[in-house]
Amino acid sequence: MTTYTICVFTSNTIGLLNRITIIFTRRRINIESLTVSETERKGVSRFTIVIKHESRDEVEKLVRQIRKIVEVLAVFGYLNDEIVFNEIALFKISTPLGGQTLDVEMVNKKYKAWVVYWGLDYVVIEKTGTEEEIFDFFAYLRLQHEILEFVRSGRVAVGKTEQGLVEYLPEAEWAYYL
Repeated sequence: MTTYTICVFTSNTIGLLNRITIIFTRRRINIESLTVSETERKGVSRFTIVIKHESRDEVEKLVRQIRKIVEVLAVFGYLNDEIVFNEIALFKISTPLGGQTLDVEMVNKKYKAWVVYWGLDYVVIEKTGTEEEIFDFFAYLRLQHEILEFVRSGRVAVGKTEQGLVEYLPEAEWAYYL
C-alpha cells in the first residue's frame, strides 16, 4: 500500500467536512489521519488527509471528485517524497516519588522531545516527527515509565514545490493574517 497525502483548500463552510468525508466513505477508503486548520489566508481552511491505497488511479479519481465540491478552491495529492510533513504527540508520564526518574537528557538529545509540563506525580512530554519517530519514542517510554495518556495529531504537510497558496488564490480575493 502507498501512503498519499491529500491537501484540500476550501472556504470555511459549515458541513463541508461531512461532504468531503462522505466521498471517502462511498469509495470505501479509510482516512488514516485528518487535520483541519485555517491557512495564512483568512477564511481559507486546509484539510490534510492521509490515506493508504493500492491504486493511484483510484486516488486520482478521489481527488477529481473532491474538486467538484463548490467550496473547494484547490486540491493536491502527494506522495511522501513530495512533501515536508510532521505530527505532534503528547505523552503524560507517571513520575511518582521514589519511582524511576526521567532521563531528560536522553529525551532531549536522542529523541528530540521536550518536557512541557512538570506535575507533582507526572510530566507531559511533547514529541514532533514522523509517525515512526513518535512510535519509537513511545516504545522507549513504555519500557521506562507508565504512560498515563498518549495523544497524537494528524499529519501537517506542505509541498516541496516553490508555489504556495498565493499562486493558486489571487491576493485580491483574500485577506492575510498579520
